[in-house]
Amino acid sequence: MSINKIDEYWHTYAKENELDMTTPESWMFGDGSKEMADDLGSLVVNGSKTATCAAHCVYELEKEKIQKVGQYDIVLDGNNEPLAIIKYTKIELVKMNEVTSDFAKAEGEGDLSYDYWYREHVKFFTWELNQYDLTFNSDLLLVCQTFKVMDVYQNQV
Repeated sequence: MSINKIDEYWHTYAKENELDMTTPESWMFGDGSKEMADDLGSLVVNGSKTATCAAHCVYELEKEKIQKVGQYDIVLDGNNEPLAIIKYTKIELVKMNEVTSDFAKAEGEGDLSYDYWYREHVKFFTWELNQYDLTFNSDLLLVCQTFKVMDVYQNQV
Protein backbone atom coordinates (compact mmCIF):
# COMPACT_ATOMS: atom_id res chain seq x y z
CA MET A 1 0.00 0.00 0.00
CA SER A 2 1.25 3.41 -0.90
CA ILE A 3 0.42 5.50 2.17
CA ASN A 4 2.44 8.42 0.85
CA LYS A 5 0.54 8.44 -2.45
CA ILE A 6 -2.79 8.40 -0.60
CA ASP A 7 -1.68 11.20 1.74
CA GLU A 8 -0.27 13.24 -1.14
CA TYR A 9 -3.47 12.80 -3.12
CA TRP A 10 -5.59 13.96 -0.21
CA HIS A 11 -3.34 16.90 0.67
CA THR A 12 -3.39 18.12 -2.94
CA TYR A 13 -7.19 17.84 -3.06
CA ALA A 14 -7.63 19.46 0.36
CA LYS A 15 -5.37 22.38 -0.53
CA GLU A 16 -7.14 22.97 -3.88
CA ASN A 17 -10.50 22.92 -2.10
CA GLU A 18 -9.44 24.85 1.00
CA LEU A 19 -10.16 21.97 3.38
CA ASP A 20 -8.30 21.84 6.67
CA MET A 21 -8.68 18.13 7.36
CA THR A 22 -6.43 15.15 7.96
CA THR A 23 -6.35 12.34 5.41
CA PRO A 24 -9.67 10.46 5.61
CA GLU A 25 -10.14 6.70 5.69
CA SER A 26 -9.10 4.84 2.56
CA TRP A 27 -10.52 1.46 1.60
CA MET A 28 -11.47 -0.82 -1.27
CA PHE A 29 -14.91 -2.14 -2.11
CA GLY A 30 -15.88 -5.77 -1.83
CA ASP A 31 -14.47 -8.90 -0.31
CA GLY A 32 -10.81 -7.89 -0.23
CA SER A 33 -10.03 -9.42 -3.61
CA LYS A 34 -8.23 -7.40 -6.26
CA GLU A 35 -10.84 -8.34 -8.85
CA MET A 36 -13.85 -7.13 -6.86
CA ALA A 37 -12.09 -3.96 -5.70
CA ASP A 38 -11.11 -3.11 -9.28
CA ASP A 39 -14.56 -3.93 -10.69
CA LEU A 40 -16.51 -1.93 -8.11
CA GLY A 41 -13.94 0.87 -8.02
CA SER A 42 -14.23 1.32 -11.77
CA LEU A 43 -18.00 1.78 -11.35
CA VAL A 44 -17.28 4.64 -8.95
CA VAL A 45 -14.81 6.25 -11.35
CA ASN A 46 -17.16 6.02 -14.34
CA GLY A 47 -20.04 7.46 -12.30
CA SER A 48 -22.36 4.42 -12.28
CA LYS A 49 -21.85 3.63 -8.58
CA THR A 50 -23.05 6.33 -6.18
CA ALA A 51 -24.11 4.10 -3.29
CA THR A 52 -22.97 1.16 -1.24
CA CYS A 53 -24.08 -0.75 1.82
CA ALA A 54 -22.58 -2.75 4.63
CA ALA A 55 -23.88 -5.01 7.38
CA HIS A 56 -24.50 -2.98 10.53
CA CYS A 57 -23.49 -5.91 12.74
CA VAL A 58 -20.01 -5.94 11.17
CA TYR A 59 -19.52 -2.31 12.21
CA GLU A 60 -20.39 -3.36 15.76
CA LEU A 61 -18.16 -6.44 15.71
CA GLU A 62 -15.20 -4.48 14.35
CA LYS A 63 -15.94 -1.45 16.55
CA GLU A 64 -16.04 0.82 13.49
CA LYS A 65 -17.83 4.14 13.37
CA ILE A 66 -20.63 4.53 10.85
CA GLN A 67 -19.91 7.15 8.22
CA LYS A 68 -21.54 10.56 8.56
CA VAL A 69 -23.08 12.84 5.96
CA GLY A 70 -20.36 15.22 4.75
CA GLN A 71 -17.54 12.79 5.54
CA TYR A 72 -14.89 12.19 2.89
CA ASP A 73 -13.26 8.84 2.13
CA ILE A 74 -10.71 7.67 -0.43
CA VAL A 75 -11.65 4.69 -2.58
CA LEU A 76 -8.76 2.38 -3.47
CA ASP A 77 -8.30 -0.07 -6.33
CA GLY A 78 -7.28 -3.70 -5.93
CA ASN A 79 -3.63 -2.67 -5.52
CA ASN A 80 -4.45 -0.26 -2.67
CA GLU A 81 -3.82 2.69 -4.96
CA PRO A 82 -6.14 5.73 -4.85
CA LEU A 83 -9.03 5.86 -7.32
CA ALA A 84 -11.29 8.64 -6.10
CA ILE A 85 -12.35 10.86 -3.25
CA ILE A 86 -16.00 10.50 -2.26
CA LYS A 87 -18.22 12.50 0.06
CA TYR A 88 -21.23 10.94 1.78
CA THR A 89 -24.55 12.63 1.03
CA LYS A 90 -26.95 10.26 2.82
CA ILE A 91 -26.58 7.54 5.46
CA GLU A 92 -29.53 5.34 6.43
CA LEU A 93 -30.07 2.18 8.44
CA VAL A 94 -32.35 -0.07 6.36
CA LYS A 95 -33.26 -3.75 6.57
CA MET A 96 -32.02 -5.61 3.51
CA ASN A 97 -35.52 -6.66 2.51
CA GLU A 98 -36.62 -3.00 2.65
CA VAL A 99 -33.91 -1.54 0.40
CA THR A 100 -35.52 0.35 -2.48
CA SER A 101 -35.00 -0.36 -6.16
CA ASP A 102 -33.63 3.20 -6.51
CA PHE A 103 -30.91 2.44 -3.97
CA ALA A 104 -30.13 -0.90 -5.65
CA LYS A 105 -29.77 0.92 -8.97
CA ALA A 106 -27.49 3.55 -7.39
CA GLU A 107 -25.11 0.74 -6.41
CA GLY A 108 -24.41 0.56 -10.16
CA GLU A 109 -23.87 -3.19 -10.42
CA GLY A 110 -24.98 -5.79 -12.97
CA ASP A 111 -28.15 -4.94 -14.88
CA LEU A 112 -29.05 -2.31 -12.23
CA SER A 113 -32.17 -4.26 -11.23
CA TYR A 114 -33.30 -4.85 -7.68
CA ASP A 115 -33.35 -8.61 -8.32
CA TYR A 116 -29.68 -8.60 -9.39
CA TRP A 117 -28.73 -6.41 -6.42
CA TYR A 118 -30.60 -8.63 -3.94
CA ARG A 119 -29.22 -11.90 -5.31
CA GLU A 120 -25.61 -10.68 -5.33
CA HIS A 121 -25.88 -9.10 -1.87
CA VAL A 122 -27.35 -12.29 -0.41
CA LYS A 123 -24.23 -14.09 -1.70
CA PHE A 124 -21.88 -11.40 -0.37
CA PHE A 125 -23.47 -11.05 3.08
CA THR A 126 -23.80 -14.82 3.48
CA TRP A 127 -20.05 -15.07 2.82
CA GLU A 128 -19.16 -12.07 5.01
CA LEU A 129 -21.31 -13.07 7.98
CA ASN A 130 -19.93 -16.59 7.82
CA GLN A 131 -16.50 -15.06 8.61
CA TYR A 132 -17.99 -14.15 12.01
CA ASP A 133 -19.93 -17.41 12.45
CA LEU A 134 -23.19 -15.53 11.79
CA THR A 135 -26.03 -16.53 9.50
CA PHE A 136 -27.60 -14.30 6.86
CA ASN A 137 -31.29 -13.44 7.11
CA SER A 138 -33.40 -11.20 4.88
CA ASP A 139 -33.98 -8.57 7.55
CA LEU A 140 -30.26 -7.98 8.07
CA LEU A 141 -29.79 -4.35 9.09
CA LEU A 142 -27.66 -2.47 6.55
CA VAL A 143 -25.84 0.83 6.63
CA CYS A 144 -26.90 2.29 3.26
CA GLN A 145 -24.53 5.01 2.11
CA THR A 146 -25.05 7.38 -0.80
CA PHE A 147 -22.06 9.39 -1.97
CA LYS A 148 -20.83 11.86 -4.55
CA VAL A 149 -17.52 11.47 -6.36
CA MET A 150 -15.58 14.64 -5.56
CA ASP A 151 -12.40 13.83 -7.47
CA VAL A 152 -10.95 11.05 -9.59
CA TYR A 153 -7.27 10.25 -9.14
CA GLN A 154 -5.24 10.64 -12.31
CA ASN A 155 -1.66 10.38 -11.12
CA GLN A 156 -1.59 14.12 -10.47
CA VAL A 157 0.71 13.83 -7.47
